[in-house]
Amino acid sequence: MTENLFMTFAHGHLIMVKECNMDKETMISAINSKFEELKTALEGDDLAGIRELTLELHAMVHPAEISGRDEKTIADFVLDYMMKGNQNEIVQRETWDTDLKYAGSKTVPLCWQFWHTYRIEDLVSNILMENGSQIFNDDWQKRIGSSITDTGNALEPDELASWAKGINVEELRKYMMEVGKNTRRILSNLSLEQIKHMVPEEWVMRILEEGGVTTDFRSVWLLVFWGRLTIGGMILTPMTSHHMMHLPTAVDMIIEKEG
Repeated sequence: MTENLFMTFAHGHLIMVKECNMDKETMISAINSKFEELKTALEGDDLAGIRELTLELHAMVHPAEISGRDEKTIADFVLDYMMKGNQNEIVQRETWDTDLKYAGSKTVPLCWQFWHTYRIEDLVSNILMENGSQIFNDDWQKRIGSSITDTGNALEPDELASWAKGINVEELRKYMMEVGKNTRRILSNLSLEQIKHMVPEEWVMRILEEGGVTTDFRSVWLLVFWGRLTIGGMILTPMTSHHMMHLPTAVDMIIEKEG
């Protein structure tokens, strides 16, 4: 039985809990179950219920610091591993084969997983959900040390390796925390009318104009995908389930190396 260590809190005391592959699957099963609850809720009109489930699911797939929950998450497990000098460990990009048809590489450095998912969350939550300004700017780019401003979808293996070497993971982590906390603010304030509707095309095109995607077809297809979603659909994908396309492959790599 392959074992690993997950961190969890109970009654204010830190406990180290030995977990195995089955426990990983149990954790993922709980997330999937919450996803289905939210999906069903979004078909109805109970705004309070939708908000509650949205914030619960968001908390489950993000580091605990973002939501303020005591119990550590699958995202904490991967993030803690990356912060121990493992940012350049190579992992399978994701679990969704359809998306891989539009990928520059099927394997990526671990730090790319977080860059990619949080850049997308930043762009979608702030520009598409709120018609506001993304958190990422010139200052964040300099602090993180990224040679790109987009989500990194089209980067090929040699480009990924070069990009990852310059990343300051301490600053990347700070960016993730700010994005996640800001997303929770936005999610908490959405109206039922907003959730049920798609956004104007000009909002979607802002993402290209502001460097969130490139004109490479492996990047720009995201605009077509997001442009077809209601905000409720964005809650289900970029805000929550998208993280679970990437986190499980990183967990598998960590278990294989550390088990």
